[in-house]
Amino acid sequence: MLRPNAKTRRLRDDLICELVIIDSESGETEILYDSTALIEAPNWSPCGKWIVYNADGRLWRMAVDGSEGPLRIDTGDVQDWNNDHVISVDGSTIYGSVNDGHIYAVPFEGGSPRRVTEDRGWNYYLHGVGADDTLAYVALEFSPLVTRIHLLGQEDIQLTDGAYPVDGPEFSPDGKHIWYNGEAPERVAGHAQVYRMDRDGGNVVQMTGGERVNWFPHVSPDGTKVSYISYPAGTLGHPADKDVQIRLMDIDGTNDRLLDSFNGGQGTINVNSWAPDSRRFAYVRYPSAVGTTP
Repeated sequence: MLRPNAKTRRLRDDLICELVIIDSESGETEILYDSTALIEAPNWSPCGKWIVYNADGRLWRMAVDGSEGPLRIDTGDVQDWNNDHVISVDGSTIYGSVNDGHIYAVPFEGGSPRRVTEDRGWNYYLHGVGADDTLAYVALEFSPLVTRIHLLGQEDIQLTDGAYPVDGPEFSPDGKHIWYNGEAPERVAGHAQVYRMDRDGGNVVQMTGGERVNWFPHVSPDGTKVSYISYPAGTLGHPADKDVQIRLMDIDGTNDRLLDSFNGGQGTINVNSWAPDSRRFAYVRYPSAVGTTP
């Protein structure tokens, strides 16, 4: 039996988890897996067969058709993974943030993790990986307390200046843009929206607006659609247990529409979870346990 990891987030006693697959064209949903333990942040493998998620500080995978899993991924002595993890474009490697503040790489089938970040006095929160295995991450710096978007490849490149909070950076499939959420400095604190910028940090464009607070944009593999999570107006950060929406828009920001509403937030869709077919994607809901079958 696994011993509970004291540092990881816990599910409220009155809730359950539902790992959901949605068809972005029809809106039809399928509950692939439900659990009374907290699961978070699904990734869909590039081969199309697996969904990877984190639970209790570990990484797990489950076949998309439900025929296998959940299967624990061996990550050696690194046992404190959080909900910021991605799969390399070739499907060979899982990169993820760990609660010691660093990013590690581990073979998809499991094995000995390799730390890929240096001790620089900040925490690394991973959100994107490019075709060349360049990583897009947020640096949480402490003196002063700021967040900045970086790219980590052959060298580490800072893209934002820390003037306002940012999170969730990931690459467009063609590698030309970085999508992320941020709080414009002239607006109310916490009022995050979705942005896109060039890979070098230039040409920043706001892609969502309105009263709601919008986080974690994820571009479909064919580069035509963007899914994201939308919080009620006035939400600070990306907390758990809020009345959230999963929304979809075209890549140019038009045709924005609602796909699902439920109790969720932190852990729901922190990282890209699109299927290779660019039609389906996965996320996690946290509905009430009342009335469910034991």
